[in-house]
Amino acid sequence: MAKPKAKARYMVLSLLLVAVFLLYGVRLMEVQIVQGEDYRAKAERTSSKDVAIRATRGEIVDRYGRPLAVNRMGYNIIFDKAFMKADSENQTILTLIQTLTKSGEEWNDTLPLSRTAPYTFDTARPEEVASLKERLRLNVYATEQNVMDTLVERYKIEGVTPDEARLIAGVRYEMELREYSLTVPFTFAEDVSIDTVLTIEENSIDLPGVDIQDMAIREYVDGTIAPHILGRIGPIYAEEYAELKEKGYSYNDVVGKEGIEKVFEDYLRGVDGVRTIEQNARGDEITSSVREEPKPGNTVVLTIDKHLQQVAQNSLEARIKELQQTAKAGNGAESQAGAAVVLNVKTGEVLAMATYPSYNLNTFKTDYNSLVKDELQPLFNRATQGLYMPGSTFKPVVAIGGLEEGTVEPSSTVTCTRVYNFWESYPATCMGYHGATNVMKALQVSCNIYFYDVGRRLGIDNINKYAHQLGLGVKTGLELPEKAGVISNPQYRKELAENNPKLDGTWYPGNVAQAAIGQLDTAVTPLQLAQMAATIANNGVRYNSRLVQSVMSNDYDQVIKNFESVVANDLNAKQSTMDAVRQGMLMASKPGGSASGTFGNYPIDIASKTGTPQAGKTVNNAAFVAFGPYENSEIAVSVVVEKGGSGYLVGPILKDIFDAYFFSKSDAQKPVVENTLLP
Repeated sequence: MAKPKAKARYMVLSLLLVAVFLLYGVRLMEVQIVQGEDYRAKAERTSSKDVAIRATRGEIVDRYGRPLAVNRMGYNIIFDKAFMKADSENQTILTLIQTLTKSGEEWNDTLPLSRTAPYTFDTARPEEVASLKERLRLNVYATEQNVMDTLVERYKIEGVTPDEARLIAGVRYEMELREYSLTVPFTFAEDVSIDTVLTIEENSIDLPGVDIQDMAIREYVDGTIAPHILGRIGPIYAEEYAELKEKGYSYNDVVGKEGIEKVFEDYLRGVDGVRTIEQNARGDEITSSVREEPKPGNTVVLTIDKHLQQVAQNSLEARIKELQQTAKAGNGAESQAGAAVVLNVKTGEVLAMATYPSYNLNTFKTDYNSLVKDELQPLFNRATQGLYMPGSTFKPVVAIGGLEEGTVEPSSTVTCTRVYNFWESYPATCMGYHGATNVMKALQVSCNIYFYDVGRRLGIDNINKYAHQLGLGVKTGLELPEKAGVISNPQYRKELAENNPKLDGTWYPGNVAQAAIGQLDTAVTPLQLAQMAATIANNGVRYNSRLVQSVMSNDYDQVIKNFESVVANDLNAKQSTMDAVRQGMLMASKPGGSASGTFGNYPIDIASKTGTPQAGKTVNNAAFVAFGPYENSEIAVSVVVEKGGSGYLVGPILKDIFDAYFFSKSDAQKPVVENTLLP
């Protein structure tokens, strides 16, 4: 009986197997034949996405078209969220960090927290620290460790060392800041070496979502030339993004941070193009087409002469270092910093503007920590924002005011016996015994007594009036940030005392004497001193200072915008006034004058004025202004050196600049815009 039952079971099982195979066969036939086209279509179905084609940033060139800021092709490491696996994201980041660390390269990590324990906040970035705590929903009293613990939990960082966790967290936080998403890729690192590129490509299977992208990288032909003028570009920070997003920027873009790069961002920034990429279901790229071509940024043509700029920088640095080594204590040995400015008298254009100490734009990122900690502040533009007492370089202001107001005539004299006893309680002194002195001789020998007397009679209000008209204590019109400065006056003295209880805020009659020789509270920029000299050279016509000649299309075919010279003020002074002051400044450069050591035997007539303003109880700054040629002047120059000792000690800097301008012009200099070039 058992055998028939077993056969029955085998029969049933066989029928079941046949039925199953029939069902699978029917289903297979349905899939392959009946619905084959539908499934084939699904397998071959494509998706498309638009990818930005980055526009090349416009270049910055000098007045002769010589490049200063350019672009070169480089490689960036990009994260594409569509292909990056979430469960291996942290490991991918760590692998890349290890790769870049071996090659000595940096990646994008602006987390304001030290990279190693014990963790500390970056005290130089308090706003970013506050933003970090707010984003993590921590209270303002949260410690560094609180922040680190929250980041580790937020980004699910596990199985790594504490230092590795900090590095991963820095990148993840940066990705979050830059709104990393399916439509917004993240730039992990910029301008990496070809060796790094090859390493990443060799290990691409283990680095899903990591791509190498060719990009135009900003480069400065010589990063040491005019860094304070050119400025720099950098990533967009969280506090900037809300405003920039409205202008079409993405978080991965760069933007001008300082200098011309920032002020002329709208001209330098190009318009990104659009590339449409079609992919199959596996994510393979099938086709790629350019829907919109990128438009490169425009070229900004500066007024700067690259050669003259280099001379001014080199001479300023060399002379300061020479004084440190050779000058006497209290008279130049303490020299440490300064600025030099060269203006085109006829247009107000800045031909050179140097500040020392300085820095290198091409190494700014790696040098940043040492630069911000340097007590001499190499990032500070002393030419436009450094405020200094002008000392005796201020005396031409009082001379012009006295002559214009009828306080004195060109032939009027004041007797100098070295001590000015008009105020018994304030016996002002001079450096010499000059006897009967008129305005020309007073400027020639820098007689304090003459200017004490004329300044007293002229009055502080008139001194301020003429100082402002000549460009001192007011902004110059420059495109870059600048300080306005101040000319000594009773109200300012009172304001100073309110913030400094040790200072007497009373305005004493004798204060006008100190104001008349550029001392007391007067503080102006080196740029303003150059503008004053240029105004005197120009017979009282003052032009706004400017750094940009024009903006041109990337291919130089079209002038986008020309910047014209603007008259800021015209003294409308009597010709006799300007002749007398100019003559006195010329005499200062001749034998017997305070600047004769610099220009006494110079082949071109140069008008000048030195100054030795106080900078402390035992040291003085050095100031020097000049213009030339005396007839039909072309350039005006100012130099200020902190703790430089005496004005005449910085004369070699001015001489180097005049030599470079008059005797080193090259026939190879090719103008970009003919009608805006130097004569």
